Order: sequence, then C-alpha cells, then structure tokens
Amino acid sequence: MGGSGTAGSNTSSGRRAVIVGGIRTPFLRAFTDFTRLDSIDLADAAVQGLIDRTGLAPNAIEAIVWGGVVLPSAAPNIAREIAIDLKLDPDCEGYTVTRACASGLQAVTSAAAAIERGEYDIMVAGGSDSTSNAEVKLPQKVVHASAPIALGKPGFKDYLEAARQLAPFYDALPKRPKIAERTTGEVMGESAEKMARIHGVGRADQDAFAARSHHRAAAAIASGRFDDEVISVPTPAGGLVTTDGLVRADTSVEKLARLKPVFAENGSVTAGNASPLTDGASAVLLMSEEKASALGFTPLAAFRSWSYTGVDPADEVLIGPAISMPRALAKAGMSLADVDLVDIHEAFAAQTLSVLDALASKTWAVERLGTDEPVGDIDIDRLNVHGGSISLGHPFAATGARMVTTMANELHRTGMQTALLGICAAGGIGASAILERVE
Repeated sequence: MGGSGTAGSNTSSGRRAVIVGGIRTPFLRAFTDFTRLDSIDLADAAVQGLIDRTGLAPNAIEAIVWGGVVLPSAAPNIAREIAIDLKLDPDCEGYTVTRACASGLQAVTSAAAAIERGEYDIMVAGGSDSTSNAEVKLPQKVVHASAPIALGKPGFKDYLEAARQLAPFYDALPKRPKIAERTTGEVMGESAEKMARIHGVGRADQDAFAARSHHRAAAAIASGRFDDEVISVPTPAGGLVTTDGLVRADTSVEKLARLKPVFAENGSVTAGNASPLTDGASAVLLMSEEKASALGFTPLAAFRSWSYTGVDPADEVLIGPAISMPRALAKAGMSLADVDLVDIHEAFAAQTLSVLDALASKTWAVERLGTDEPVGDIDIDRLNVHGGSISLGHPFAATGARMVTTMANELHRTGMQTALLGICAAGGIGASAILERVE
C-alpha cells in the first residue's frame, strides 16, 4: 500500500511543524555557470542563504535532513557536510535521504515528522543535485580487475592478472550514463512516450503545456514572485548568478513544434517538452509552532498530510502521483474540489498530462484506486501557477523542496488555504503532500 503520514493536529504529540522560510539557488542548465560547484557546494549556498534571509542564529539549527540523487561518493551524507562546512553547532546532526526525484520532499516531510514527534524544534531540510558533477563510473570489469592493485601491495603477477581479466579491452572504457530504470532498462523519456500512448496525449498538447510552463515562470520572475526565495550565488570564476537560467519567456508552441523527438522516431517527447538536466539546491526552514512563536517567526504553512506509494516500473513508472495524490487527499479528509492550488512535478509534459488524465478517469478510479468516482479534473488555472520543472529546471533532489517553498509562499501571500503537491520518481515512486496555510 505504500507509506504515508498525516501531519498537524492528528499527530499523537499534538505538536505541529510549520514552514517559516525557504530559499533556493537559481536553477541552471548543467555544464554552465555552476559546473565547478558540486552538490555539497550548492547545498552550502542554499542553507547559508536560508540563514541569511531568515536571520536565524546558525547555532539554533538542531538537525539537517537533506535529499540527494547524484550523491558524491567521497561524502554521500551531504547533510552532515553542510553542518561542518557552515560551522554550525557541532551537535547539529544530519542525515541524507534518497528517493530519486522525490528526495527533496522526503527530506522535508521527514523533518516535519521529527519535529512533530518532539525530537527537535528547529530543522533545515532540502535537497541538491549537480548533474555537471555526476561521476562517470568505470565498468565493473575494470573495478574487479584493478581493485586488488589499488587496495593492496601489488607485484608483477598482480598486474599480469589484471591485464588478463581486462582482455579484451574494447568494453573497458566508461560508458555514457543514462537515466534509466535498473530493472527494465527503460530510459525515462521512453517511459514518457509510453505514457503518452496509453493516455492519448498528443504532441500539440505537450508543446502547449511546455509553453505555458515557460510563460508562467517568466511572469513569476518578472513580477518578483521569486525574489523572496531565490538567492544570488557567486561562482568560482568570479561571477554572480542571480536568476534562473532556463526560463524562456519568448518560447511558443510554434517554436517547440519544430523540435525533433528524442526517444522515438515517430514520438512526441522532445527537449522542449521535457525537463532539462539541471544544477541547483533548495532549502526549507521548519520549526515547532511553539518555537516559531517564541522566536518571532511567522509561519507560512504546515503539512496536513503526505503519502508515498509505489507502482510497477514495468507498467507506467512515472504514474505514481495519480495514486499518491488521492491518498494524500483521503488522509486529509479532503476532495480535489477542496484544494486551492495543485503543483505537479513536470518531468515531462507527457507524464504530467497522463497523471491528469488518470485522475479524471473513472476507469482508473475503479481499477487502481478502488473507488467508484474519479478524483476529478484539475483546473489549469490552479495548476503549476508559476511554472514547473520544464521551465525552471529539475535538479533531481531539489525539486520537492522548491515546490514546498513556492507553494508555502503562495498560500501565505494570497490567503489561499491549501495546496496539493505531486511528484513522480524513478523506481515507480509517487510522492504527494497537502500544505495548509497557517493563520
């Protein structure tokens, strides 16, 4: 059935964790200005920016939960590295979670749960990824042959044995990494193509969705909506990155229609209607409601519920939100009509539109949710109101914390009451949460 949690007044302790702030670095296309900043550097920048923006005393942070997908092998517990790099209280502990593209949301809900259990009063949670610094792995054949040499005191015979194991040498070179399912070998773009066929999502609809994402993100930037949550980040080359680098205000359906399919000769998924490889980090500050009041922080939002679930990767690996979103609603005692805003991770336009199709389908409701009526249609005017991953970019583990920050700010700013989040992730994971405005 998958794991899920309910936050707020339903917890046994009666404590409520509240979001009091959130920031992120600008999101940039991989191998551009953030190339020399790895996932720890980006995480450091985000958390330092959060401290600076909120005015929180650094030593007040009791623990960090951090999400990562492309983890640095030399220091995979990024959370603890942040605490050490920023010279936080040595007692500030940290652990790192990885749940593919849902890692950032997992980090934030893990922190909320810990606060509501009474373990901490002040925590930072978020996620970062640097595709630019993804490690290129050697084939296992090379690792097995060379490990005894690298780890021991080799003699001439050891080198001869290594050479024997490596022969023939044509398959000893590193291979290009792919974002693919380990169990099926299916590349994520191929998964999106399959979903488009199953749900009848055409190329024109995908391009229209992508263009809308860019236009809304561009409008949000122009209006200053992101000013409170995006920090400036200096680069090792001496530059200063102040804004997102992937948003295209001048894109159009006509321009997107000229792009060729990437994953199938007659397919519909292109570089224009898919999220790009991205570098960036997002961080969220959470407190117990009592601590926030005592320190004079204004709560923005709290979690009413969350839900994580799994689907068969051999089926539709990215359809998970069409199950986790209804479950989050059910746990909160809500229907889709009760929600003011919906924010769905845009891995691909085909994937997001397929999730919308499933939520509106009575057949899906009966066969996959065990209910008689569909979840419902989502009004496009309340969906991804400030763009999404297609336009803003998708540093895998940072996206969930970005969504939490943007929606918490939007609820606080507008007076709307609730927002429903949905994220798909590799391995057939669906992750969802409901945020509620704190009065």
